[in-house]
Amino acid sequence: MFDFLDGYDVLGAFWMTVKLTALSALGSLVWGTLLAAMRVSPVPLLRGFGTAYVNIVRNIPLTVIIVFSSLGLADIFGVTMGAADDFKVQGFRLAVLGLVGYTSAFVCEAVRSGINTVPVGQAEAARAIGLSFSQVLRLIILPQAFRAVIGPLANVLIALTKNTTVAAAIGVAEAATLMKTMIENEAQTIAIGAVFAFGFVVLTLPTGLLLGWLSKRLAVKR
Repeated sequence: MFDFLDGYDVLGAFWMTVKLTALSALGSLVWGTLLAAMRVSPVPLLRGFGTAYVNIVRNIPLTVIIVFSSLGLADIFGVTMGAADDFKVQGFRLAVLGLVGYTSAFVCEAVRSGINTVPVGQAEAARAIGLSFSQVLRLIILPQAFRAVIGPLANVLIALTKNTTVAAAIGVAEAATLMKTMIENEAQTIAIGAVFAFGFVVLTLPTGLLLGWLSKRLAVKR
């Protein structure tokens, strides 16, 4: 029944999807947290940059961002991400960069919503004993904020996993790229679609269940 899978590296394609997701998730968490810190910063310039970035990036289609990462950064500005001679590696790294740039806007808003759940009195008390803004954020606010937004961040991660399919637009050999190739070569469209749909369910469902359990387990009791 699944003889059409012979000759295709389906597991390798999904492994590429996993790598795209993992690296993009890590980068998005770091950059998104920095953006959230900017949005609650007492410095007007930082607040303005964070707000402008989030509002602009969230309203640009991901496909546009990914294509710009390849055609704009690489072809026009010569950004090769340290892989000028290997177009596959270059495409992968540029795809990660595009995914990070896009997803971090949603991570920022999730983290900012968690920051807003922390009572203002805690920050005021910390400032009263001489802690700086960065110390208050790092030691008091963010630890509580992350515990409060595990659920929303899980939704962002699941969306990111599915969004990695857009990397096919610049030739990254992930699952969607292989699925397109198989559909063009094989007369098993429904079966191929079912195989790849099942693969994404396997990737996303356990993630959602695990992070949902962690969200309830680590929720801040107020």
